[in-house]
Amino acid sequence: MIAIIDYGMGNLRSVQKGFEKVGCDAVVTSDPKVLLDAERVVLPGVGAFRDCIRNLEEGGFVEPILKVIKEGKPFLGICLGLQLLFTESEEFGLHKGLDVIPGRVLRFPEGMQQAGEDLKVPHMGWNQLDIKRPSPLFQGVEQGSNVYFVHSYYVKPDDESVVAATTNYGIDFCAAIWRDNVVAAQFHPEKSQDKGLAMLKNFAQMR
Repeated sequence: MIAIIDYGMGNLRSVQKGFEKVGCDAVVTSDPKVLLDAERVVLPGVGAFRDCIRNLEEGGFVEPILKVIKEGKPFLGICLGLQLLFTESEEFGLHKGLDVIPGRVLRFPEGMQQAGEDLKVPHMGWNQLDIKRPSPLFQGVEQGSNVYFVHSYYVKPDDESVVAATTNYGIDFCAAIWRDNVVAAQFHPEKSQDKGLAMLKNFAQMR
């Protein structure tokens, strides 16, 4: 069973439907105890970092999240769920994250350009993945596959070896990470059509 964490923020039903489309049982839960019984755990997220980390703390999710990761259960972070795994974020001041992956969450710099055109923030739309490492998430997913992003901030790991894929939007930035049983994506697999559904299925089969 896959547990999708409901802490009041995130497009939970679309993530659940994505797993259902690939024949996987996923439950949306606001009960931290369910995480401990699940085989796999998903942390989605949209909104502001500080609000999300506060909701996780108030909902009693922080300790169970850290425990399931330490126990080696497959864990997937999506969008803000990736950022929450990091040490701290500079969104609306400096806020501490879960510190599972050492590093920071940074805002895209002002004045970015691509092919001579100004780039808007948030970064919203389809971009190609430059796959750096054979993450379990990317089994059967081709180099250069297009995935869907919606974000104004990006992660910068202290240890570049955790980066599984990058993409370019004015700058090259980390699009996905992989360390042991933890995989996480800045993009939305559940909105990335066939490629994204393949990634959800890969996660469901991850050992």
